Amino acid sequence: MKLSRRAFLHLAAGGAALPAICRTAVAQTYPTRPIRLVVPFAPGGAFDAIGRPWADKIKPLLGTVVVENIGGGGSSLGAAAVARARPDGYTILLGGTQTHVNETLLKSRPLYDPVKDLVPIAGAALYFLGIAVHPAVPARSLNELIAYAKANPGKLSYGHAGVGTIQHLTGELFKSLTGTSDIVQVPYRGTGPAITDLVAGQIPIGIVGVTGQVLELHRAGKLRVLAVTSPTHLIAAPELPIAGELGFPGLTVTGSIGLLAPAGTPIEIIEQIAQATRMAVAEPAYRQMLIDAGMEAPLDSNPETFRQSLAADVALWAPVVKSLELKLD
Repeated sequence: MKLSRRAFLHLAAGGAALPAICRTAVAQTYPTRPIRLVVPFAPGGAFDAIGRPWADKIKPLLGTVVVENIGGGGSSLGAAAVARARPDGYTILLGGTQTHVNETLLKSRPLYDPVKDLVPIAGAALYFLGIAVHPAVPARSLNELIAYAKANPGKLSYGHAGVGTIQHLTGELFKSLTGTSDIVQVPYRGTGPAITDLVAGQIPIGIVGVTGQVLELHRAGKLRVLAVTSPTHLIAAPELPIAGELGFPGLTVTGSIGLLAPAGTPIEIIEQIAQATRMAVAEPAYRQMLIDAGMEAPLDSNPETFRQSLAADVALWAPVVKSLELKLD
């Protein structure tokens, strides 16, 4: 049957409207079941300290969020699992600086492309690192640690969250800047296991993400934080020296933690999660939780500002990785 011109135009107009109608329907029905949040590290580190409170705060806005820890590969395994997941908004990643720097700069055979395979949603926290020692180490300041390491070449080691992590990169940068190349790096499957061994005295030094747990252990005398990498003193622990003021401005390191989704996730779902995250991050209780943990809240983060932040992180670490000649494979 041959259609009249009017009927053809009517059908064409209706067809053009279908994508918009479908997108609206997606936004109106999402979510209808629990959301899976993948934390790419073992429990106990900075990522875990953000993921679970975020899941709790977001529940009134998006429903139940199930947190799943997939550690290994310096965040690569967990991030790759999300990159390969169905792009329907029900599997998202708590990633950030780590997930982008690792695959972009340190892998010749990356498990995923962080720019092409993951879509930024919003930032959830800014974190910093601490250089900590076991109380048995005879160093009460960063300069004393450096002097002790030089006087005992090859006898010290430091633990970190995994090969290729920001903690690992910062540890190697510390060695480069201080002339302590003999300190041996010991990788773990996350900050939690590294802290456990640091407190137990299995490793003398730890490069760890600053969290409420780390600050509590420091105050209890179970480990000693000699310096933090924040640009200014931590509100929660202003007594801790910052590396920059100790003569090492190159050790000023900030990492970002936020939400990412598999490429192809509908933009309406991305915006819905981003808006819910902004509301959660804006809550005074959430912001205070970050401050107490030695972290900060990002300002009005959205998909584009988070994307720009991650691109800036990669650009910042690129010359460091090149100068240190670090490769994971």
